[in-house]
Amino acid sequence: MSDQRHDTRFDRFVDSYAERTKGMRVSAVRALFAVANRPEIVSLAGGMPNIKDLPLESIASSMGQMVAENGTQVMQYGSGQGELQLREQILDVMALEGIQAHPDDIVITAGSQQGLDLVTRIFCDPGDVILAESPSYVGALGTFLSYQAEVVHVAGDDDGLDPEALRETSRRLKAEGKRIKFLYTIPNYSNPSGVTQPLERRRQVLEVCEAEQILLVEDNPYGLLSLDADPVPAMRSLDQNVIYLGSFSKTFAPGFRVGWVLAPHAVREKLVLAQESATLCPPVFSQFAVSNYLSNHDWKHQITVFKDMYRERRDAMLEELAEHMPDGATWTKPAGGFFVWVTLPEGIDSQAMLPRGVDARVAFVPGAAFYADGGGARNVRLSYCFPTADRIRLGVQRFADVIRNELEVMSIFGVHVSPTHLRRAPGPGPNLS
Repeated sequence: MSDQRHDTRFDRFVDSYAERTKGMRVSAVRALFAVANRPEIVSLAGGMPNIKDLPLESIASSMGQMVAENGTQVMQYGSGQGELQLREQILDVMALEGIQAHPDDIVITAGSQQGLDLVTRIFCDPGDVILAESPSYVGALGTFLSYQAEVVHVAGDDDGLDPEALRETSRRLKAEGKRIKFLYTIPNYSNPSGVTQPLERRRQVLEVCEAEQILLVEDNPYGLLSLDADPVPAMRSLDQNVIYLGSFSKTFAPGFRVGWVLAPHAVREKLVLAQESATLCPPVFSQFAVSNYLSNHDWKHQITVFKDMYRERRDAMLEELAEHMPDGATWTKPAGGFFVWVTLPEGIDSQAMLPRGVDARVAFVPGAAFYADGGGARNVRLSYCFPTADRIRLGVQRFADVIRNELEVMSIFGVHVSPTHLRRAPGPGPNLS
């Protein structure tokens, strides 16, 4: 009998995977879907837009006509750069934020997520540094790590990225011999923080990028969903060297997976080559569907409808937070977008608290998901885009009770907690029905 050892493995291919797969990680938001979709749970976790307010019957009719009249074109292969008609229409969309461009410098992608992947692919080698806001979008962090880039967070404040922190971080990394490939930022109603960079702050960040020779990648899925004022001019409108990522997922429908990259001409050429090697061409039917919607429907009015709906939901969340959260908790007050960023009382770990939240029938995203360096333990991202205002109110009440229970446990087991933390804010208790 042979005494050779035979180990059993769950994955027989474990030794064959590329080194870069070690950087792949499960999205904390996607991991919550199975739980958050249970009807008894109020989900304040996902960033799914509410598309019920779209004129679905009218859209169905116009798209049916599109297929009947042009089916052989809209269901065929297309250009690796994307359909010209849609690229021309995107110019009108970006013009609302002050961007002037040429359709030749636009590359259509399968959502802005693929645009982010393509940009990272053409710029980053293993070990290169990407600068990112603190906190930053979980989907971006996953992409960066999958390409074996090192993510370094840049500190910010109530106005977003801190220009001086950006300058100091850049100089420190260069002194260490690191190669910075680009700065990634969501300047409008950031995911997850909800913070918006004012116009002057944007200019300051761009000045630092120019001085430090840092490429800036502007991700802007929420820019037109300003709830209190006109949109702030995009960073791309201030500097033609900015790479701009756009999407129809938040202003039309995410299921079509149509986004775009606006880039300097030389970068555009590389993006098209990367797109062709990844997909041959972006989804043609989806492009024509979006183009049909832009041509045959009042899409600007529809954005106003969305804004009115999201404003009601945001206000419901902020009102409930103010009424029910215990002392020691703070949160952002977004002027648009989908998210509120909560800082919990000292001593509470949001990841450890999540199972108790699910038991209390409320779902949220722990803050650690939005950091590449282990930060965010005291933070939570709450989303107000999908639940109705009444469900949001109920969810926040449950969420506040979970925090209060955590504080009570800490007090019982001798962790120092100020008595004021345990005080329930004025107002009725949560209705758990």
